[in-house]
Amino acid sequence: MVIESTVPASALAVYAHPDDPEISAGGTLAEWAEAGAQVWLLITTRGDKGTSDPSADLEQLTALRVEETAKAADLLGLAGHFHLDHPDGEVVDDRELRGSIVRVVRELRPQVVLCPDPTAVFFGDRYFNHRDHRITGWATLDAVAPAAGNPHYFREHLAEGLAVHEVDAVYLSGTLEPNCWVDISESLERKIEALFCHASQLTETGDWFREFLRELAESAGAAAGVRYAEAFRRLTFR
Repeated sequence: MVIESTVPASALAVYAHPDDPEISAGGTLAEWAEAGAQVWLLITTRGDKGTSDPSADLEQLTALRVEETAKAADLLGLAGHFHLDHPDGEVVDDRELRGSIVRVVRELRPQVVLCPDPTAVFFGDRYFNHRDHRITGWATLDAVAPAAGNPHYFREHLAEGLAVHEVDAVYLSGTLEPNCWVDISESLERKIEALFCHASQLTETGDWFREFLRELAESAGAAAGVRYAEAFRRLTFR
């Protein structure tokens, strides 16, 4: 068991849907930002299928979800957010996606990256990990190592003046094999409020969902010996 006490100078969180960063790592992002880290979000999809209403205006929903992301990022104290605009359920782990992630890594030069653990598929017998999460996780890992740090990958970036960049570590959230925990005892309520900025996705929730989020953090905290925590599988490259 490792309690992560080091705050990186900068971090990039790469997730599939606009509300994924908050539920997966919102406490950690808030803790690091509060401690002075520059933290950015990169969302790979449009969030356009985040409704079961067959008559919904999907362009309007997409715009709303960007607004919700902005509100949540502001509440967490983040430096900015970026969107790749792939349709929900249609993101593909191809050169275009990996290149887009590499470009952002080379532009922002984060010390660490956070993303979903793509190897975590089945959670009990009632839920399996969303395809967009798995694809985003694999593409991010391949973008980080070796692509972003190797001048022979996406050489067009170098021609544009973007230098290669090596990330120190990746933190995989939603993992079944955690090896480090971040104490979010001071930031849990901010994580919850940031998640509730995504009102379009939380139309039938209330105090019970807030309590559910506290229970999840409490469970992770019990494993780490703190009140509340978020668990990760950390891969260290340096």
